[in-house]
Amino acid sequence: MAKYRVPVMPGDGIGPEIIAEGRKVIDTVSEVDSFEIDWIDYPHGADHYLATGELISEDTLKELRKYRSIYLGALGDPRVEPGILELGILLRLRFYMDEYVNLRPIKLFDGVDTPIKYKTSKDINFTVVRENTEDFYVGLGARVKKGKSHTKLDLIRDTYQVKFGIDVETDAEEVAFQLGVMSRHGARRIIKYAFDYAKDHNRTKVTAVDKANVITNLYGMWREICRDVAKGYPGIENDFAFVDATTMWFVKNPEWFQVLVTPNLFGDIITDLGAMIQGGLGFAAGGNINPGGTSMFEPIHGSAPKYKGMNKVNPIATILSGGLLLENLGLRKSADKLERAVAEVIKEGKVKTYDMGGKSTTSDMGDAVAAKVKTL
Repeated sequence: MAKYRVPVMPGDGIGPEIIAEGRKVIDTVSEVDSFEIDWIDYPHGADHYLATGELISEDTLKELRKYRSIYLGALGDPRVEPGILELGILLRLRFYMDEYVNLRPIKLFDGVDTPIKYKTSKDINFTVVRENTEDFYVGLGARVKKGKSHTKLDLIRDTYQVKFGIDVETDAEEVAFQLGVMSRHGARRIIKYAFDYAKDHNRTKVTAVDKANVITNLYGMWREICRDVAKGYPGIENDFAFVDATTMWFVKNPEWFQVLVTPNLFGDIITDLGAMIQGGLGFAAGGNINPGGTSMFEPIHGSAPKYKGMNKVNPIATILSGGLLLENLGLRKSADKLERAVAEVIKEGKVKTYDMGGKSTTSDMGDAVAAKVKTL
C-alpha cells in the first residue's frame, strides 16, 4: 500500500474545524482507494506564537521542504496584530518554498446559487493560474519627504537578485512609491505552467490577463513572453484580456474562459470575484504550488474567528483543496472521486451549511461527503 506523509497546519479560528473535515474526507478516499496518508501535525499559528514568540523557524522550513504537499487551515487571530501571522508564516512559506503558482479553480456546482442571473454550472468552470512571487507583491517601496533622498531596495531570490538605488528629489510634502518586479524567468515559468495545465486538463484556450495598455514595461514583457511560450502549444489558443475587461466578462460571459494566467496583483483581485460567482468563499479552494518542490493547499477564505468553535462554517473549500493536494501527490483519480462526492452531496441538497441556506454543521457536511465517497 502506497503511503504519503503530509504536514498539516490547522492554524487559527475555524482552521482546526475545517481541516478536521478535510482530513476525514481524504482519509475516507485513501481507505477506498487503498493508499495511506500519514498526517504530521504542526502547531504554527496564533496560539503557538503567543506562547513561544515564534512564527516559523528556519529549521521548521527546512523540515517542511522535504515533503511534497502541506495542508493548511487558516491564519489570523484578533489577539495578534494584523499581518504578523500572514506575513511571518503564510507568505514566508510561499516564498521559502518558491510556490510560484497560485491555482484557483472557479467551478459552480449544481445546487449552489450564483449571483449571476441565468448562469449555470455549464457556464462557470474555469481555472485561474496566478503568478505568486513577483509583480507588485515583492514588498519594495518607500515613502519620502520633501527634498532629496536615496533609497536602497534589494530583492533576493534563489533564482536571481535585483538591487535598486533610487534617488528622489521632490517639492511635494510626501511621496510614496511601490515597485513591481517581473523577471523573464518568473513570467515564463508561470505562463508555461498555465499552458501545461490546459493541455493536461483537456482545455483548448489560455487567456493572459494584464494591463499592458498602461503599465507598458512590465506587462509588455509579459505579453512578449506569452506569445513566445504559446508557439510551443499549437493545439491551444492564446488570447489576451485587460484586467478591467476581465472582471466585466467574469460577470457577463464567464463561459468564455477556460484557463487564465495572470500576474500576482491582478490574480489576487479577480480570484475573489471568481469565488463569488462560484457561490461564495465556502466553495473556493486554492493551491500554492511549486511543481518541482513543496506545495501548500488551503481554502482562500480567512480564519473567521467569530465562528471559532461553533461547528458552523462550510468546509467544502477545504475539502476541495484536499482534492488539489491529492492531485499534487499524483492521485488524480482519487482527487476526481473526492470532487464527485462533493458535487453529488451539493446536488442532492440534503446537507446545507448556513451559507447555503441550511442548518447543517461543519461536521455534518464532512460526514456527508465522506459517506458519499464510499458509494462511488
